[in-house]
Amino acid sequence: MYPIVRLIKEVLKARRMRPLAPLDTHVSHHRCWPQDIDQFIEMNNGRILSILDIGRTGLAQRVGLLRALTKNRWGLTVAGSSVMYRKRIRPFTRFRVVSKCVGWDDRFMYLEQSLWIGDACAVQALFRTAVTDHNGIVRPERLMAAMGLRDPSPALPDWVQRWIEADKTRPWPPVDDGMSA
Repeated sequence: MYPIVRLIKEVLKARRMRPLAPLDTHVSHHRCWPQDIDQFIEMNNGRILSILDIGRTGLAQRVGLLRALTKNRWGLTVAGSSVMYRKRIRPFTRFRVVSKCVGWDDRFMYLEQSLWIGDACAVQALFRTAVTDHNGIVRPERLMAAMGLRDPSPALPDWVQRWIEADKTRPWPPVDDGMSA
């Protein structure tokens, strides 16, 4: 079940925080609850993705993205991701999620998120996201203008650009190996 109570709590907290510029960092604080764990008594990887989603929502609230989405009746989607899991998150562990936009290209915005237990990074993720309307993808420059911004994207970090290039080599649609019914 999606953690809707956590989502509502995050949006309400983010509303009371100072606004952020598009490339600023949002930090949210969480705890691993019993409903978050799997059979190995650690936070389930799917729940981690949901918590990162909540962190992105807090960021979107603070940078004015949610307001622009609502005003223009736009949607928001994840178009790709890469996640590195490096440390188990045990029940009742407190952690923080650090979320920031690292830039955009002609179609997508790229967000980096990390989950920290004290000084140790447990999870790091890169998301390719897009704003959509009834015609498809809304170009980032149109989105930024709707948010009252005119600045161009900073250069994407090398590792992000390499991920974008590597992902372009992936066959799509995937090759059907004949195993499907």
